[in-house]
This record gives sequence, C-alpha cells and structure tokens, in this order.
Amino acid sequence: MTPNHHRSPQQVGTQFYLGTHHPGWLSSAPVPLFISDRRLRSYKRLPRAIVPWALDSGGFTELSQYGSWDHGPTPADYIARIHRYWHEVGHLAWAAPQDWMCEPWITANTGLTITEHHHRTVDNYQRLRDLAAQADLPADIITPVLQGWEPDDYLRCADLYAAAGVDLTTAPLVGLGTVCRRQGTTTAGHIITGLHTAGITRLHGFGFKVHGLARYANHLVSADSLAWSYTARRRPPLPGCTTHINCANCPRFAYQWHTNHIRPILNRQPTRTQPPLFAYPTGTAA
Repeated sequence: MTPNHHRSPQQVGTQFYLGTHHPGWLSSAPVPLFISDRRLRSYKRLPRAIVPWALDSGGFTELSQYGSWDHGPTPADYIARIHRYWHEVGHLAWAAPQDWMCEPWITANTGLTITEHHHRTVDNYQRLRDLAAQADLPADIITPVLQGWEPDDYLRCADLYAAAGVDLTTAPLVGLGTVCRRQGTTTAGHIITGLHTAGITRLHGFGFKVHGLARYANHLVSADSLAWSYTARRRPPLPGCTTHINCANCPRFAYQWHTNHIRPILNRQPTRTQPPLFAYPTGTAA
C-alpha cells in the first residue's frame, strides 16, 4: 500500500466529508472533502491533497440528466482516473462506484425497475473491483453501495451482493444511497436499523444534512454533505466577502458552517452504536 493512501482503521466516531464543487480546496482544506469525478476529471494539473478525501462518481447527475451511464465514463476510464487521483492527488480514502440510484423520479427517467438498478449497481461494483485489482489499486478502494427505496429494497440489494460473493458485513465501508432526501423521516431509520440487524454496520451516509447527521451520526462510520452551499445560496455573503453575490462557492463560509454545525454533532457522537430494534415508529413523518 502506497504512503499516499489514507485509512482510519482505528477511527472513533463518525468521519465527515465536506462536499465541494472545487477540487482545488484539496491543497488547503482543514477538513476531509467529498469531490465529484465530474469536477475533478477536467483538471490537467491536479491539486495535491493535504487532507483525506473521497470520490463521488457523479451518478445522480448522470441518471438525472441522461437516464443512463451511456454519457459517462466507462468503468475502465473511471478506474484509470482513480489510478491517477491515487498517485497524483494522494490521500484518497475511497471512491464510489457508478451506481444506480432508486428515487422514483430516477427510475422513471431510466425506465428500469429497482431490481434492475440493483443488478446494475452490483455488476458495476464487481467490474470496478476487478479493474482496480488489475491497476494495482487497493482491494477496498471501491466502496460497495446499497440502493433502494423501501427498507426491504436495501436488504434485497444486500442479498445480491452476497450472491455475488461480496460479504458486506465485513466490508470496511458500505455506502447508503437514495436517502439524502429522506433522512429526516422514520423511513431512513428503518433502513439503517434493518441493515444493522443484518450485520451491515459500517455505513456511509451520502448527502446527510445537519438534521439527518444529528439524528443518525452514531449509526454511521462516515457521511458527506454539500448542504452548506445550498444554504449559502439563499443568504447574502458573509461580512467581508465582497467578490461574490453569495457564498455558495466560498471556502470561508463552508469551513465556518462545518465548525458551527457539523463539529458539534461529531463531538456529541464519540462512538458508533447499533440502533435498537423497532426504534423508529411506523410512518414517514419527521
């Protein structure tokens, strides 16, 4: 394993990756970052990271805009870029696969069933894992992701991984997809509880906003969010920020948001726990 690879096997509490549209922040950020391949792949000269970071494949944008991955990179191209990021950027903790989200508006756009999205997600993970091995990347550089809509969908997706010989109960990290818009509901709690009960406990929450993180942080190994940018877009710029009409792309606002909203949550969640069975009442109200 090369020295530039960042792992936190003894990490206590939840790791939080601050989402950003600006890969250049990697060379100066005081906190871990979550960056999309769609942003980073256009860079001819890559920034050198001084913090751990994770790579988003950009799947939500691909499926939202095109209804498929046909306009996106092939698995071989994606792995080639991960290989480059690994060596040239450094500190890459893990990369998301080219998975298939399962929101109803996404499946309507693709014209496929949730079951087909499951199969394509698992197949892509296997393909990327094999290509990563051929590229001499770490075995766990690609993180498996569970997708679904109802809680049982996630368990069925886990069954597909198991049938493919992938034991998610021992995986260093398992992504939890299609929950960013429902984390304030009890459905998200049912999903997390069901996975913990099945022994899948090392979860990453994609797109967890402040209220979701406050509610579920101690049930997650890690999470990411770009919510600070959406918040800043609706507000005037910070005092002293005179070069932009809002702070939606402002590192000063982003790090201040992290300090004021995320760090207190992480400080209150020193250890991860398994959510108790039936901890969340039936229904979808917040």
